[in-house]
Amino acid sequence: MTELAIRARHELIGLGGVVERNWYLVKRYVWWEVAFFAWTVANSLTIVFIAKGVEAAGGGSIDINQLTTVLLIGAVVWSYLGIIFEILVETVAWERWEGTIEYTFMAPLSRPVHLIGMGIFAVLYGIVRASLVFGAIALMFHLHMPDANFASALVVVGVASISFIGIGMMTAVLPLISPEKGTQFGFIGQGLMLVVSGVYYPVSVMPEWMQAIAKISPATYAIRGCRASIVDGAGLAWANVWPLLLIAVVAIPLGIGIFSAGERYAKRNGKLKRSG
Repeated sequence: MTELAIRARHELIGLGGVVERNWYLVKRYVWWEVAFFAWTVANSLTIVFIAKGVEAAGGGSIDINQLTTVLLIGAVVWSYLGIIFEILVETVAWERWEGTIEYTFMAPLSRPVHLIGMGIFAVLYGIVRASLVFGAIALMFHLHMPDANFASALVVVGVASISFIGIGMMTAVLPLISPEKGTQFGFIGQGLMLVVSGVYYPVSVMPEWMQAIAKISPATYAIRGCRASIVDGAGLAWANVWPLLLIAVVAIPLGIGIFSAGERYAKRNGKLKRSG
């Protein structure tokens, strides 16, 4: 076996180890996961009930089933993005609280493998949880989606996930450089994406300068693609795929670079073991 093959095997073992370790963390805090799942369902319901409010107020010619589905897609895709941010950002905070962060950073695997491993687990876990939320609420509201192309929607989410991981890596550096407020600021970044990505309203209703920002948000294309596939039964549209691939090509290396720089800063300034 060549040296390159040995190195690749070592990194793949490390990648699997990171995914497995995150799974153990989820199992360890399983009741918290159940509580947060319930919170996600409740948060999504507050949005989906908007459609029922429109119906109660006399929606006229508005297709309430379609409006409900559109709002549900926005809420579920947004909760999926939130899971990725949560796992990538809060893992640093968890490890600092557990006192294991220094051991993790000394583990014999490269930082890209460590971060990508966390991202892979976040995507797998996020898809399962988001699917359960979507199914539960769709059943609760008896939504009809006869033309839905779920396979196409899943591909769009999968491609978008690469970009989401890159952005999550960038925000994961915040708890490293600021133990006091870094985690909270990471979710502020997520909230800013919420405003410009057309989660609950069309991007076209925003001012032009916000529409320009929306073009660099992967959530914009993920939500647009999912709505087209589930509501209209559309296939995979290249117009949604190529921006996601382009953002991913930029976001992944940039995320790894930013996190590595933040790690060096935290080590140099003694912030790894700080809890406050």
